[in-house]
Amino acid sequence: MLAEVPGNPLSSGLLWTATRGKDEKRPGLTLQRSGDAQRKRPSQRCCFLGVETWEELKWEDWELGGEFTKTLLLKNIHSKLQKLRFRPPASKFFTTLFPQIITLSPGTSFSLPVTFRPLDRCEYQDTIEFHSKDGLFQVSLRATIPHHALDVPESVLLPPCAVLHQSQTVFMFRNASKLQTGFRWEVPSPFQLCPESGMLEPGQECRVAVLFRPREALVYQVQASCGFGDEGENSCTVLLQGLSKYPFLQISAPGQEEGCKVLEFGNVPVGSNMERHFEILNPSSITTSFSLSRMQRPPLSESVFQCGIQKGEVAPRTSIRVPVIFSPGTVDSTTVDYLSLTCPGALSKTLLKVTGICIGPQVSLSSSMLDFGCVDEGEEALRTVDIINSSSVEAQYQFDLDATGHSVFTLEPACGTLPPNSHRRLRLLFRPHHPMGHHRRVVCLLLHREPLFLDLIGTCHSEQLKPAILHPRHLVLYRQHLARGLTCYPPDVLGAMLAEDKIQVDLGGALMLQEDPAAVPEKSPMEEYYQGCAGGKAEAELGGRGEGSNSSHITVDPPELLFHNGSVSTSQSVTLSNHTKGKLSLIWTPAPNSSFSVTPSSCDLGPLKSTAFRVSYTPKQHNTFHGAQLECFALYKVLRDHRQVEDRTLCPPWCVTVRVIGHSFQPGREHFIPRFSLQRPRVVFPALSLVSYRTVLLENMGDLPLVFRLDPEECPSVSVQPTSGLVQPGHHQILTLRTTPAEDCPAKLPLTLHFNASPKHTQELSVVSVVEKPCLSLEGEGSLFFKPTAVGSRSQSPYRVRNLTRLPLRFRWRIPGPDQRVISVAPDTGVLQPNETMVQTWSFTPFEEMVYNLKPNLTFWPIQTPGCRKSRLPLNVVGMASKGSIQAEHGVLNLGEVLVGDCRSFEVPLINNGSCSVSFCLAVQQSLLDPGLPENSQKKDPVALELDSERGTIPARSRLLIRSTVRPARRTRYCWDLTYQTLSSAGSVLDAPQALCQVQGEGVFPTLEVTDVRCSGSVEGLSKLQIWSLFSLGHLNAHLQRDPAPPELTYRVPTRHSLRRCPSIFTAAMLDFNFSAAPLGSDPSNVLLMFENTGSIPVEWSFLFPEDQQIELEYWAETGEFSATELHHMKAQDNRLFNIAPRSGKLHPGQQKAVTFSYRHNFVGTDRLPVLFKLSHGREILLNFMGVTVERDRHYLHFTSAKHVFAPVPIGGFSPPKQVYELYNGGAVPLRYRVDTEPLEQLTADNFGHPVLQCLNPQGEVKPGRTALLEWVLSPLEAKTYSVDISIHVLEGDTMLLTFEGCGFDNSVLGESAPLQLHDGYMSVPSTQRMALPNQVLFLSEERLCLGDIPVCSRSTRVLFLTNVSHSDRVLYNWNLTDQSVQIYPEHGALSPGESSLCILTLQASGSPSFYQLDIICEVTLEEALSQYRQDLQQWELERDRQRNEFSLTDNDLQQSQTSYPQGHTQSQTSYPQGHTQSQISYPQGHTQSQISYPQGHTQSQTQESNTKETPGPVVRKYKTLPPICSSSAVVGGMCSRPSRAERRAQREASQVWRRPEPPCPTLLHLGVTARSHSLLEFQTFFPSLLSTHHINRSARPNVTRCGSRQSRPPSVDMPPLSHGPEREIITHTLTSIFRSLLDDPHFHHSLVNGVAEPVPYFTQLRQTAYTPTTPLPGAATPYPGTREAPPPCPPTPQLLMGGSLYSAGVTEVTKQQPQTQKPTVKRERQLNVQETIRRLPEFCDVTEEVLLNTLQNLMMEAFLGELVLTARPRIIALPPVSARRNSCGSRRLSRGGADPDRSRETSGVPLGLSFSPSSSLLANLAWT
Repeated sequence: MLAEVPGNPLSSGLLWTATRGKDEKRPGLTLQRSGDAQRKRPSQRCCFLGVETWEELKWEDWELGGEFTKTLLLKNIHSKLQKLRFRPPASKFFTTLFPQIITLSPGTSFSLPVTFRPLDRCEYQDTIEFHSKDGLFQVSLRATIPHHALDVPESVLLPPCAVLHQSQTVFMFRNASKLQTGFRWEVPSPFQLCPESGMLEPGQECRVAVLFRPREALVYQVQASCGFGDEGENSCTVLLQGLSKYPFLQISAPGQEEGCKVLEFGNVPVGSNMERHFEILNPSSITTSFSLSRMQRPPLSESVFQCGIQKGEVAPRTSIRVPVIFSPGTVDSTTVDYLSLTCPGALSKTLLKVTGICIGPQVSLSSSMLDFGCVDEGEEALRTVDIINSSSVEAQYQFDLDATGHSVFTLEPACGTLPPNSHRRLRLLFRPHHPMGHHRRVVCLLLHREPLFLDLIGTCHSEQLKPAILHPRHLVLYRQHLARGLTCYPPDVLGAMLAEDKIQVDLGGALMLQEDPAAVPEKSPMEEYYQGCAGGKAEAELGGRGEGSNSSHITVDPPELLFHNGSVSTSQSVTLSNHTKGKLSLIWTPAPNSSFSVTPSSCDLGPLKSTAFRVSYTPKQHNTFHGAQLECFALYKVLRDHRQVEDRTLCPPWCVTVRVIGHSFQPGREHFIPRFSLQRPRVVFPALSLVSYRTVLLENMGDLPLVFRLDPEECPSVSVQPTSGLVQPGHHQILTLRTTPAEDCPAKLPLTLHFNASPKHTQELSVVSVVEKPCLSLEGEGSLFFKPTAVGSRSQSPYRVRNLTRLPLRFRWRIPGPDQRVISVAPDTGVLQPNETMVQTWSFTPFEEMVYNLKPNLTFWPIQTPGCRKSRLPLNVVGMASKGSIQAEHGVLNLGEVLVGDCRSFEVPLINNGSCSVSFCLAVQQSLLDPGLPENSQKKDPVALELDSERGTIPARSRLLIRSTVRPARRTRYCWDLTYQTLSSAGSVLDAPQALCQVQGEGVFPTLEVTDVRCSGSVEGLSKLQIWSLFSLGHLNAHLQRDPAPPELTYRVPTRHSLRRCPSIFTAAMLDFNFSAAPLGSDPSNVLLMFENTGSIPVEWSFLFPEDQQIELEYWAETGEFSATELHHMKAQDNRLFNIAPRSGKLHPGQQKAVTFSYRHNFVGTDRLPVLFKLSHGREILLNFMGVTVERDRHYLHFTSAKHVFAPVPIGGFSPPKQVYELYNGGAVPLRYRVDTEPLEQLTADNFGHPVLQCLNPQGEVKPGRTALLEWVLSPLEAKTYSVDISIHVLEGDTMLLTFEGCGFDNSVLGESAPLQLHDGYMSVPSTQRMALPNQVLFLSEERLCLGDIPVCSRSTRVLFLTNVSHSDRVLYNWNLTDQSVQIYPEHGALSPGESSLCILTLQASGSPSFYQLDIICEVTLEEALSQYRQDLQQWELERDRQRNEFSLTDNDLQQSQTSYPQGHTQSQTSYPQGHTQSQISYPQGHTQSQISYPQGHTQSQTQESNTKETPGPVVRKYKTLPPICSSSAVVGGMCSRPSRAERRAQREASQVWRRPEPPCPTLLHLGVTARSHSLLEFQTFFPSLLSTHHINRSARPNVTRCGSRQSRPPSVDMPPLSHGPEREIITHTLTSIFRSLLDDPHFHHSLVNGVAEPVPYFTQLRQTAYTPTTPLPGAATPYPGTREAPPPCPPTPQLLMGGSLYSAGVTEVTKQQPQTQKPTVKRERQLNVQETIRRLPEFCDVTEEVLLNTLQNLMMEAFLGELVLTARPRIIALPPVSARRNSCGSRRLSRGGADPDRSRETSGVPLGLSFSPSSSLLANLAWT
């Protein structure tokens, strides 16, 4: 579908003009835009720098050789004076005044004349430039020549149009020049322009109509070219845009059939009109025209449907209602017609089927017989009868009974109209004139229905004659006798025959012959009516039915008499014939005052005789019409005497009538002009060769009588009754037509109806009486082809059959017996109405793989003649059968993870590559892939895969999507095997199951995982490992990975469900979130947890406080009684002691979210709060938030648990490992602790004096917010668990009883499963940082290093990176190394924004096995904050010195000498902040002097120098002396205590004191290092493969912890180790300078080279120094002060001889002096032996290890700095001769850093030979040994 692009055709315009430039001599085309793009006219003024003037001066009408002057007006519109200087035009064609300064006061103007002098016929351009102090502006000068120009729109967008339709619009274009311009448009198809050419005067506009007539659905963009000018030398274009689409219309009707809509009218009364509507919808966006036409109908068929709209247009997205009128004329007929909706350019046509049924009236009489009884002569009897119309159709009726007195029976009203569903009561009078029995069968004619008959009987008695009285039973007997042929015998003969037993009496009392003759068929009402009207003669014409018929008793000829001779009295004879075997009496009913009379009025007529009567017409008035129905009764003569007749043989009389018509118009007299209405002048008979009847209503609409007559001889094949008659004004006459259609009958039979006996007044009836043969049309020329069908399946195809005749046909399909199993049709029988098309459904069900050729027959016949000869049409059916199969598009379909309890819908694509459709049924077999599940549970589990449709059919070469739903019930892996079976047409299975595909999925619960943790605030001093343990994050991750218990899924989403303040708990998973401890009023303890959705489904999580789970109740429903727990929870929630931000969220797979947990230290004590951690549709975990707040002066150790378990230790070992236990100071003051060792001594005594558990440092000090390590040695004696309760005493604090447990195990029993490896209980703690704290600028590449299992005396190295992510701040960092076994290079430094630093961590394992669990802190400080601190400190010191030296004396000072100091304070106490001494004021809280980082270029002594200048003095004040600060003892006692007035005054005064600035508090980064060292024997035994990866420092003697020794401290040394400080920096700098000067001294190099060739001195033989390699060098194994053993320092570097020999003072072999004449070979061999001995020395191995390690580190640092490219291709360097190498070997340097003195100063403190550069990422995080 093409999109519409609405737009305005005149939205933009272009000015096409032919111009000549300043230096151009030839005309050219220049495109100029109109509107905003067109140049402004001179009448438009602009403002430049406060000066209002013209933007352009333009000369248009000028001639050569003249001068043309225009004035440029300048006006100052500012409120200040303006001075302008101008530059005159550069060309000589424009001239103005001499340059001068124009002074413009506010509101004043200045006129500047400009003269134009043209010399050539071309365009001129120039400018005048004005200058002011605010800037400059220019005014353009332009002279143009007249040229042709048109102002045309740039584009014209036409309304969207349908294909083969048209749309139009108009656009305007204008002659923009001052010349008369002609134009001519040229545009390609499908656009047309009108007018195409013309002439435009200057400034004249022209309206152009654009016509768009597309023939294809495209987007049209056509350039319409317009040539204009004198001879069309110029041209311009307009873009014509049009969009065309295919039209599409829909018909909206109530009904629907195959291929068309249906508009049903239902039952419609005959002669009426019904209107219904259908809608034509246009769903497209274009206007579409349409036409409605009827499909071709059978010839001679009536058109009863009229469509009110034949053609029209439908607007976009609208509809129109089309009325259809149905006017039926044939009762009990169904009419079908088809309307075709045609749209030009459409791809298809739409059909509408209209159908309706014509219904007629349903009229009946309340009684079919009226008995008037016995009436005396001269009297009358009255009876009534109801005529009833029980239908919804108006009915017209007429009784064929004379109303002029010529009948003994009179009926009123004799004709009329019955409304629908109504009745009318009729009055009948009986006036007999002769004593006899009377019986007349009166016919009631109905329009569009067969007539009704009413039997009237009555008997007349006179005084002389008393005939037998007629009763209704006599009529019943008469009809039986008539059927048996006994009515032609007189009663006396019947009595004689009865007496002679020739006839008998049946049970009903009727007579019957012994041999019953053949039964006479019952006549139809129409036949009976026609025979009565014809006087019996019609029987012979119709082939009489024997003597027993009614016409055989008495006949009259002629039945009608016409008297059309004018006013002359005339008479005509009529003959009556007796066809009975008895003598009849004929009696005419007289009518007084009638113009018609019969003579004789009565007579007797013998059997089988005829007699003639004379009918006279004597009009009594001229110029009138007369009409009557003469009545004659015929009865057996014997019936006059009732004594001669038995009741059983009584026969009622017969009545015959003669219709007479006459007029008394005199000759030449104009007859009345008839006014009549003739319904349906066109009479159509059924197209069957059967006697058919139709009725026509003739209604007299005038005020005068109406006489009609039809000539029977005019159309002998059509009979009309009555042929003549008189219709009174306002009355009607029902004419009945009868004919038998024939094949050779013409299509139209004329039948003339004459009125008022005048040839001027006629009306022609058109009669259609043509026989048509039944004819049906089969679709596809009698052939039906089925698509390839699978064996056993069924395919269906629609097939259309159409009735091409005017006859309703009944049809039946006949399929041969063997073929009925293969093909079938529905419906196989039915009725096709005229012009109706029926869609039948054929089914093809093959049973073999073959091609079927079948020939069923269609039999059909007219529905009115079921016994006639039937017609047949053959149908050729061709179908092909084949075997079908299906397959899945994907053999394995993996759904991934699905939430348990939820559902996931997916589609399984099935493919049928065969040529036939396949019906199938699917089956699912489920299997669980979890090996831990028992088989019973797998069988009991319901199938989690549901198919929306297990049965279906896939068409040939098609793809079908099976909608499926998975609802996993448990957390496991599912596998569903889908199989299929092909089905037959009956739905039965044809073959065995076949594999289709496999669907895999995994039921999962929502999972979250804590991937990182950070802390800040009061818990900043805790390491990540400690926070991980305090918050039980390892257990939390483990719980989150488990399945939720069924009670946890009681509420799948967070819900308020509890009425209590302590909600019910539905989970057994409970964890502690311990916020540790902090002093009162300190910063909140903030812990950030990084939650990550590690699953594949979204997770919605929430933290629910108790108030979030409670249902909010009304105030009156609160009980008001709370328990202690509820009150505690209310306190924590109301004061917001615990807070979580955010409390809820949603994480998609792979997403992360940082959640902040905070605890406020507002109240002293322990606070607890249960918080429910809820995963929607997943786990519930109860988190017990716990936090401790202590007084600021309380000594408090925080223990997370009262029990500690040591790592298991093997029994029988000589070197048990050293283990640690952490003590955290949660208070605000330092504390000292002491471990009670009496239980340890008791444990030793219980184990035979063996120290099972030792505490190496039972006492010590812990700083505020820091952690101390208790060192323990567990040496089990037996393979069992030891437990001991030990008290830890806190000086001036509480005592805590802890339980320590340790387990011993036997290596020989456990074997390889012995727990000797480092099982870090916190391996799940992430090693990298995933989230940043607020304002964090420095990041570590790794926050935890696990070195694993290492041997003693080994060295492990790791590479770390520090990165400054800030874009503007420079930071300083300093590593706080409290454990001397760990070294980090560089220890401190500075990082610029975006800069990174490589740090090398080295762990030197001690000589004894140990567990290393170190927390190394890196202090980070912003350089800007430190600089600000120094500035503030310097200002504070200057103010302090000023106040110390300045004083003022007043009278008040004489009275009080100590006013400057508060009571109880000295000068020294007021000089420092509250709670700090002079030594503490310059360091951050919790840091010592050695922990403070100093800026680059400053030493500790320089910083201390400023501190030593501080002497006790007054408080520093600005501008004037301020009151002293309050006492340090004034500590806030509680949050709710209100300070007194004195305290508030003291606080106000303290707020005005200028306190000593405090250094910025550094940000702490924690680096955790874990390792376990083993003895060499143990490491070689259990880790043989790792031994080669470690270098053992054999010069250091391993320490073996003797179990029996009670000495816990190593011996002291004389010289303490070199501390980190200024002394070390001075010594390092000095030694570095000495070594570099020696390396740069060529004389020193030369002496070293020459020293190799010198002979060994003689006196060396006199001294033999024995050297033991195992003897430690000075300081090699010197332990550090305290209880910890210091790692051995680097061994001394031996002397390196340039000749390749390495000598040491401790060589074990004694070098003897050899004579100078010793052979060179012996000397060389001795030298090699010495070298081999030296290589085996441990010192040499240590030096080699050190050199290699330093070399690799140097390379990595150079690569990190970009000085070395590790991935570059190696280059081959030609080596110099050996002598050259020897000369240059002395100039080698160990590193590049030694040549740069500035760099050496930056890396001061590094030993010689370790001048590093930062490493690259190539060997990052690699272990070097």
